[in-house]
Amino acid sequence: MRAKLGAVVVALLVVPVAGAAVGINATLKTPATQPKVNVKWPYSIRVTNLKGVPVRATVTAVVIDPLGTVHAMDYGPTGPPNPGPPKPIKNWPFKGTFRDYMIFPPDATLANTLGGLTLRWTVKAKLGGKTYTKVLKRQVKVM
Repeated sequence: MRAKLGAVVVALLVVPVAGAAVGINATLKTPATQPKVNVKWPYSIRVTNLKGVPVRATVTAVVIDPLGTVHAMDYGPTGPPNPGPPKPIKNWPFKGTFRDYMIFPPDATLANTLGGLTLRWTVKAKLGGKTYTKVLKRQVKVM
C-alpha cells in the first residue's frame, strides 16, 4: 500500500514540472527597406521566456559574405570616427532588448552581384540551469 501511495505522490510531483514549458523567444526587428551605404541601419533583438518576461541573454553578431567568410560585427558607437578601437559584438550581455545599428561601407555593394550579405545573430540565455540558443538571420543587399 505504501509503495502505491509513494508512486502516486511522485507522479503528482513530476506532472507539473513535465508540463511546464521552458525556453526562450528571440525576435529580430529591422527596417523594412534594404540598407544604404553610409547610413545608420538600426536593428533590435528582444529575448523573453515563453511567458513573455524579458530575460538575461548574450548575443554574438557576424556578417557572412557571399564567399562564406565570417566577419565580426562591431558595436555601432565604437571605432572610427569615435575614439578607441571597435568592440566586436561577441557574447555581449543584455537583458530583454539589445539595440544597435550598422553602417555599411561602399564596398558592401560588391556583394550584391553574388547574392548579398547574410547577417547572423546568435542569442543564448540560461533558464533553469539549461542554456537555450536561437539563431536569427537576415539577407541584405546594400544599396
